[in-house]
Amino acid sequence: MRLQYGRLVGSFLLVCALIVPSSTSADQPAQGAPAAATSKPPRDRQELYKELAEKLHRVKLTGNFTIHGKDGPLVKEEYYILSAKKLDQGEMWLLNARIKYGDHDLTVPLPLEIQWAAETPVITLDKLTIPGLGTFGARVLFHEKSYAGTWSHDKVGGHLFGTFEKMKDE
Repeated sequence: MRLQYGRLVGSFLLVCALIVPSSTSADQPAQGAPAAATSKPPRDRQELYKELAEKLHRVKLTGNFTIHGKDGPLVKEEYYILSAKKLDQGEMWLLNARIKYGDHDLTVPLPLEIQWAAETPVITLDKLTIPGLGTFGARVLFHEKSYAGTWSHDKVGGHLFGTFEKMKDE
């Protein structure tokens, strides 16, 4: 038992050494000196809106999702966003999405709120009922070519993650 515990501690320390960058005194600011500012000025919100509308125009999201309380292999998922348009009110957007779910395959306009974590868009969905499918909630962020977040469908929920890419013309 002691050998297994020692291996566990050793493995933990190795992982910590790999993920925590080592630094030399030259990398450190002088004692009491303020750290150099590394944050950049915030970008114009209209520019971010334009970039997001282009990023989400005709994209296919491919990934996996989990279901809370269920173990087993990951479940594959695919979504298609045909267009994304910023609406005039607040942070509301209209996404035209193709949803393939079970026996359903439909294209629906989805009015969604997109909040921002600095320059990272986060789809925020609270109790949105899609006729014939149910009631949904989600928090999904988009960063570079990846998406990740949480979801709920009626009383079931879990995590989701994957990548997205522009759809090829068919």
